[in-house]
Order: sequence, then structure tokens, then C-alpha cells
Amino acid sequence: MWGIPRTRYADCSSSEASEEIEIVVNVGGVKQVLPGDLLSRYPETRLAELLEISSESFDAVTSLCDDYDPVKGEFYFDRDPDVFKCIIELYYYGEIHMKRGFCPICFMKEMEFWKIDADFLDECCKSSLTEAEVEMSEIAEKVKMILDDLEGDPDAGRWQRCQMFLWKLMEKPESSLPSRVIAIASFVFILISSVVMCIGTIPELQVKNAEGKCVDHPTLEAIETACIVWFTVEYLLRLISSPNKVDFLFSFMNIIDFLAIIPFYVVLTLTYLGNAVMELSNVQQAVQALRIMRIARIFKLMRHSSGLQTLTFALKRSFTELGLLLMYMGIGIFLFSALGYTMEKGHPETLFTSIPQSFWWAIITMTTVGYGDIYPKTTLGRCNAAVSFLCGVIAIALPIHPIINNFVIFYNKQQMLDNAAKHELELMALRAGSEALGKESQKFLKSCGSVGLWDKVMRAQSDTCIPLVEEVSQSTPVSSSTDKDE
Repeated sequence: MWGIPRTRYADCSSSEASEEIEIVVNVGGVKQVLPGDLLSRYPETRLAELLEISSESFDAVTSLCDDYDPVKGEFYFDRDPDVFKCIIELYYYGEIHMKRGFCPICFMKEMEFWKIDADFLDECCKSSLTEAEVEMSEIAEKVKMILDDLEGDPDAGRWQRCQMFLWKLMEKPESSLPSRVIAIASFVFILISSVVMCIGTIPELQVKNAEGKCVDHPTLEAIETACIVWFTVEYLLRLISSPNKVDFLFSFMNIIDFLAIIPFYVVLTLTYLGNAVMELSNVQQAVQALRIMRIARIFKLMRHSSGLQTLTFALKRSFTELGLLLMYMGIGIFLFSALGYTMEKGHPETLFTSIPQSFWWAIITMTTVGYGDIYPKTTLGRCNAAVSFLCGVIAIALPIHPIINNFVIFYNKQQMLDNAAKHELELMALRAGSEALGKESQKFLKSCGSVGLWDKVMRAQSDTCIPLVEEVSQSTPVSSSTDKDE
């Protein structure tokens, strides 16, 4: 199909004659002979328009191609020849497939140049395009957040500027050195509080109060109080500086922070009011129950650990696999506990007294823990136990790979977004010079949405740039085939 032209281009203005001619196109140094009847199948495309302009002026010809040689009858296009091989499939097969290794955004630019509607792209390729557009919008949103952190809103009032400064100080460790110091101090206080909570349970380090009961050492209580004061001040400052108080209060991590703080004050209140309000025994039970909630503060480490955050998001994306794992284990536990009870109930020294009581044996057997507190004593029971732990290994191993794969995908995506955002900031600085992150750019960025942000920014800064993100219609996942040549 790709080769030396066999016929010369002939002037013709009628559709009947276009079926008898051939045109020669030279795309990136590769010549292609295209029959007129083949191109006439899609008259709105750029190649089909070449059939109708032979008798017109040279300017009309060059408006559709980069150059034209009337002697050789060749239309020259300074485009990617490999992509053109995919484009030409439309005229032969009625659809376009995007080959592996092509950038979806750049491929759509090529389709727009050749005036081919995106609906002709195969469905499998549209999904790749959608994923690329989502990634570009996420990169644009991340860059927009970085730019907002650098300058903020110049039109904001004094209180809004103070609020934004406090918010960046408490929530964005990468924004400045003081905010990084605060993040490290918060991390240290979390570790100290967790260690003190564990050490306080050692009997040798406890002291007796006036009633003869063991309580925490006064030094440990002082350290615990200092940690709680830090957590309280940190929580209140973040709440005051939060742009959206409702979202802040109902955020998962902020709920964890609240649960790590409130038990201390409730215990303090019950300790002082317990004698007058209720019996001391009830107060002590409530105090012990609330003190257990202090273990929630260990989850505060997720705020300062990107690895824990990645693990959390990966588990959220793996709910289907985790559900399958629980379903497999639940079926196996019910089945093998019932079989174990049936096979062991006739033995005089049986440890399987009921099916619900056998659930514990089935759980520790299928998970290959095997405490040995409950075990079968008959031959059939041992065979049942052997099958149960083999099935347990298989049931656990099957969903593990998708869960690990989700973790790797999410982690690599986060790394890609961070690197891409830094790269785009460097490109912006190179294109716009030292004033790239000034007030005018900031105002312009704020007027742009997350999708199409880079398109607008790059068009404003350079007439020859290739936009990263294209405006996407809400009705279809891919952009329309309008000619956007500049």
C-alpha cells in the first residue's frame, strides 16, 4: 500500500471524475497513492477536500496542506507518518485503531488535523484516551494547587490571607520551612504519645493512689497531657483556618484526630464529677473504656506518611477483591465447621461441642494459624482439617494479586503525578520567564478550570505550543473533530 505514486494528480471538479483519479500525498517523507472513490466515502475529511480544490488558487490548496508540488502532483504534509497509517484505516475499514505506544492526546490532535470525527475511533481506544485525559486533568489540578500555595489570592482580605497562611502552615509541609518543622513536631508527639500509652501499662511503672489502686506514673501523665495539649491546639488551628468547616469536620482523618483527643477530656470530666454524679465503679468502667480509645491516635501517622495513605487508597479500590475474600472464607468456615462438628461429635473426648463453637476452629485452621486449643481426634476429622487449610490457602491467595496490583498502580500513579506536576512547572517557568508565577499568571490560572487549564495557559504564553489538556465535551468522553489550526 505504501510506495511510489503510480499516477499523476489530474484536475477535476466533479464527483464522477474523482472516482477515476488518484491523488498523491507525502506525509513525513512517505508517499501514498489514494484513490478518489476511496476518499469520497468521507467527504468532510481533509483528504477528501483535496479532490475539490484542484481548479482553485494555490492559496486554497496550501490551506489544506503544508506544500504542493504541481509538477509531481504531490501534497506535502509535515505530520507523523506512523500515525497517518492509522488514519488511513478509516477509508479502508470504516474505523480507526490507535496503535500501542502512541500518546492518546497527540493522536487526537492528528485526527483533528485530518478532520476526522472522534466517533470513528474504536471503543477500546476511547478508553485509553479517557484515562489519559483524566491523568492530564489531575496534573493540571495539582499544578493549580501548587500555584495557589505559592502566591494565594492577591484580592483576598487581611483575615483571608491570615487564614490561608495558617492553613498552609498546618496542612502543607512542603510549602515552607516552618510548616515542615510543625509537621515533624506533630509526628514526634504522635510517637511519644503512643509510646507513653504502652509504657503506662507496665505494672512496675505504675503507682498507687490514696485508695490503693494502681494508676499511671505522674511523669507519664504529664507527658500525656502535654501531647494532648499539642493535639488540641493543632486541631483547633486547622479547624479555624479550614476553608470549608463542614468538609473538615466530616473528613475521615479529622474524625480520627477528634477521637484521639476527646477521650482525655471526657475522662478528666468524669474523674472530677464522678463522685457527685454516679457511682465510682461506673465512673471507672467508663474511664477505662474511653482510655482504650487512645489507640486511635496511631492512625494520625497516616497524615504524615504517604506510604500509609497509598495503602489506604489501594484498599479502597480493592473492596471488590476484599469482598470476594471474605465471601470465600465465610463459605469455607461454615462448611468445614459443620463437617468438623458432624465428624467429631461421636467421639467421647470431642472438643467440637456445637457448630458455632466450631467456627473458631475453622477460622484459625483456614488462615493457617492453628493455635491447637481445638483440634480433631478422629481420622475423618483430621482429613477434614487437612482439606480445610488447603482450601484456606487457596482462598486467601486468589485475591491477593489484584490487591497488590492496585497498590502498585496507585503508587506509580502518585509518583507520576508528582513528577509531571514538577515538570510542567519547569516548562511554565521556561516559557514565561521569571514572571511565570506572577500575579497575572495566577489570575489567569484561577479563571481556568481543571480540565483545559494547560490548554489555556500555554495558548496564552506561546502561539506554537501544544496543549496538554483539551476541552472535553460533557456528552462524550472524547473531544469533537473541529479544525483548531492556528
